[in-house]
Amino acid sequence: MLASRDHLLATHEEFRKLATEHTQYEQRLSSLTHKRYLTDDEKVEEVRLKKLKLRLRDQMESIERQYREHVSAGQVA
Repeated sequence: MLASRDHLLATHEEFRKLATEHTQYEQRLSSLTHKRYLTDDEKVEEVRLKKLKLRLRDQMESIERQYREHVSAGQVA
């Protein structure tokens, strides 16, 4: 739900921090994927970044899920 994500980006410090980190990892991954060949270290970094991005996404989705539950229960201040 985009509205909840926008609201969380504006009001939830941890969510905003996670989103910023996720964007940074995505940018680094993008720079790696534009290379024709990756060194062994870059291949390891690529795998590591993908795992970190996935972990961050899971954390962000958990926060969003909690937010939606509170909204549906009428508990958002």
